[in-house]
Amino acid sequence: MSVSSKEVRLHTKGILPVQKLKILRDLGILDSHPDYPIQDDQFQPNSLDLRLGEVAYRVRCSFLPENETVTQKIDSLEQYSFSIKDGAVLEENCVYIIPLLERLNLPKAHYTTQNGVPEQTDEVKLFSLENLSAKANPKSSTGRLDVFTRVITDYSHRFEEITPGYQGQLYLEVVPKSFSIKVKTGQRLNQLRVRHGFEVVSDQDLLRIHASDPLLFDEQIKPVSMEQIKVNKGLFMSVQLKGEPGEVIGYKAKKHNNFIDLENLNHYEVDEFWEPIYSTPEARLILEPEAFYIFASKERIRVPAKLACEMMAYDTGSGELRTHYAGFFDSGFGGSVEDKGARAVLEVRSHDVPFMIEDGQTLFSMQFEPNTEVPEFIYGTEIESNYQGQGLKLGKHFKQQ
Repeated sequence: MSVSSKEVRLHTKGILPVQKLKILRDLGILDSHPDYPIQDDQFQPNSLDLRLGEVAYRVRCSFLPENETVTQKIDSLEQYSFSIKDGAVLEENCVYIIPLLERLNLPKAHYTTQNGVPEQTDEVKLFSLENLSAKANPKSSTGRLDVFTRVITDYSHRFEEITPGYQGQLYLEVVPKSFSIKVKTGQRLNQLRVRHGFEVVSDQDLLRIHASDPLLFDEQIKPVSMEQIKVNKGLFMSVQLKGEPGEVIGYKAKKHNNFIDLENLNHYEVDEFWEPIYSTPEARLILEPEAFYIFASKERIRVPAKLACEMMAYDTGSGELRTHYAGFFDSGFGGSVEDKGARAVLEVRSHDVPFMIEDGQTLFSMQFEPNTEVPEFIYGTEIESNYQGQGLKLGKHFKQQ
């Protein structure tokens, strides 16, 4: 494919939408194993699904390479390796490293000098992409299975964050927590966003947007009033624990089950793997340490087409609990204003001590970023979007409730 400089030059900071990600694929910036070219159905409105490679390494512990390559770290920590080309089981609470089929060739800034003045080369002028970075997150179905995943890159001191100019292999740390899982080459546990610069929508802009294009809806499915909406480096949301008598308001993962084959969709009986949590008059719950829970947000959220969103990691100042594993919300999630949004599903684990949560308690925030341009398709249109319009909902591997 011939790509002109006009198509790839970026003047706006933000998340690259699907049409720009496809151009990066055609340029080889988003690259893959030669036997497994990147497919069109891997592209989401603001991200690319990443695929498991052919081999898994069982390692003694999690790690960050910092001053080494990931391969060097694996060599010192590996217990054994095995092929997953025909499928293999990853055991509960074991740490695995799986090289992904995709790799990145993010452009590096190159400079020449003319009369002593630094000047970018024609290559960088053409692409105008030297400020590209990337971030990964688990896919929604991965988080709802309590499978802990994080992308690792060579010489990195942070999980999930990929710095400008990185050129190399991507690796996935996989730790099944509640259930053992059967995985296979080509399956997609996580996804990657590419950023041009980094620009978070300010709290003031979030309030302005909400006033004219509502982002959050209350229990009466009305836009949350300007007096009640809470922003502080993002948009805050709370947990739903109140319901009708006998209504299921959450799920707790059962232990010591058979493995889940990720190829089996709408297949497993809910009561074999999950204990339902019913509404009580007190509308509160004490979380058991290290148990895994699924809840829904009290509010309904929507993400306008011009924005992308991420559910942010827990803050220990709000309690010793983690409130999510999967964080990306695509443009179009929750539909139009007339659709009144959708609930966010929370994957919750309390650490160290029993912890009480109550209906309406603030547990997480949503951080919005602009897209460099509106995606050519959005969540819920032209693609199979499993969780559009959702309420409390388990992952797609379980029979629909």
